[in-house]
Amino acid sequence: MAEGHSKLDGPDLVQGIAFADLPDGGKVVGHCGNEQVLLVRRGTEVFAIGATCTHYGGPLVDGLVVKDTVRCPWHHACFDLREGEALRAPAFNPLACWSVEQRDDRIFVGEKRKRTAPKQRVGGPSQVPEKIVIVGGGAAGFAAAEKLRREHYHGNIVMLSNDEAPPVDRPNLSKDYLAGKAPEDWIPLRGESFYSKNNIDLRLHANVTSIDTRSREVVLADGVRTPYDRLLLATGAEPVRLAIPGANQPHVHTLRSLADCKAIIERAMTARRAIVLGASFIGLEVAAALRSRDIEVHVVAPEKRPMERILGPQMGDFIRALHEENGVVFHLENTASSIDGRNAKLSSGGTLTADFVVAGIGVRPRTGLAEKAGLSLDRGVIVNAFLETSAPGIFAAGDIARWPDPHSGENIRVEHWVVAERQGRTAALNMLGHREKFIAVPFFWSQHYDVPINYVGYAGQWDEIAVDGDIIAKDCLLRFTREGRTLAVASIFRDIESLEAEVEMERQMT
Repeated sequence: MAEGHSKLDGPDLVQGIAFADLPDGGKVVGHCGNEQVLLVRRGTEVFAIGATCTHYGGPLVDGLVVKDTVRCPWHHACFDLREGEALRAPAFNPLACWSVEQRDDRIFVGEKRKRTAPKQRVGGPSQVPEKIVIVGGGAAGFAAAEKLRREHYHGNIVMLSNDEAPPVDRPNLSKDYLAGKAPEDWIPLRGESFYSKNNIDLRLHANVTSIDTRSREVVLADGVRTPYDRLLLATGAEPVRLAIPGANQPHVHTLRSLADCKAIIERAMTARRAIVLGASFIGLEVAAALRSRDIEVHVVAPEKRPMERILGPQMGDFIRALHEENGVVFHLENTASSIDGRNAKLSSGGTLTADFVVAGIGVRPRTGLAEKAGLSLDRGVIVNAFLETSAPGIFAAGDIARWPDPHSGENIRVEHWVVAERQGRTAALNMLGHREKFIAVPFFWSQHYDVPINYVGYAGQWDEIAVDGDIIAKDCLLRFTREGRTLAVASIFRDIESLEAEVEMERQMT
């Protein structure tokens, strides 16, 4: 997330710049009063918008202009140049906009424009549901509720979450917040007043036990039955639990919720050594965060290389070397067979001693409700292109949803934060009766110390990895191809090329 600017960059746009200094498609950062402003030219039109992404403060001048939008270089949020509207997650807040005047071959930025409510879609549905129930308080559930209100939906929204906290920015829990570099006020996706102000009935500690599809009611553990006209299942995933002796001890942690993260932070305050089980993205982000707290970290994982299954052998070797350079000790091709107090016995016969353990051995989709309701399942909840399940009026989004991905040509299920948010938005539209297919290209990012890894697309299997640049030098783009077709792209400090790859994948689907 961005902090306040200590100094203002670029020209004073109130005084104006020469029209010739802004080529077609070009971008210039300047300032208007004490705010940074981005000028973007499209043909003869010039737009003035806030210069930083409202998600984490990415510099939009380094982003990509596509038609009348600009995409953030960091995490691929997208904004409308005309109104500043946040069109794609992970951004939800709009950008500020300024008036622009052209005279005497110069461009002048005037007053900040007053924000107006987003326009209602033309040709909306004739029948709007009176009551929408969302089961889940994560990325997809939040994005759906937010989108419903943004679309001027005035019916009832009930959001049932079994968490103790309102929806949070989960990626930060394994990154800056766990590392002690982010304040807690960064963590909520919205303040608590957002839900009351927007008349969203958010119920925490709400455990849904079943869905009565005949009466169209959701049944809670306390017996309360909540009726719905449309239902969104956004139950997410839960950590895979260790099934070894000693796994239920209080110093053995998983990381999924804000409460989980706080428990690890509290343990880390007095710890000197930790064991991380699993060399996944979450496991290694936890390792990096704990190293930022000067805790000795040992990573135990069954793989030969970290993350080879997703990123291939060369990137796997690089990630291992990066963590080793930062003091992480790996015990690969190994698992923990038991935990006895501070001692963890390994399958290789060795023993590690640590003050606490974090298990990051994967997650599994929470499909119990869907299965009990008789919905079609296949390693997740099967949905169509509109994210509707086999039961009319019931939709699914996020980690549980297996959808027909037009780019890969496969039915896929991914556990990516941005995908969940984008699916939540699409599900919201379709619950209102719009027929909008979910065609977004999957995207995720991972952070390891000062190295960001961006991944666009989906490659369950590939037959070649083409490397452009130098992985070791942290300047590279990898293309995962099958039969000559690019399915996914991973990159380090190749932001524009990552965005261009996303746009190209989108074009292939149209």
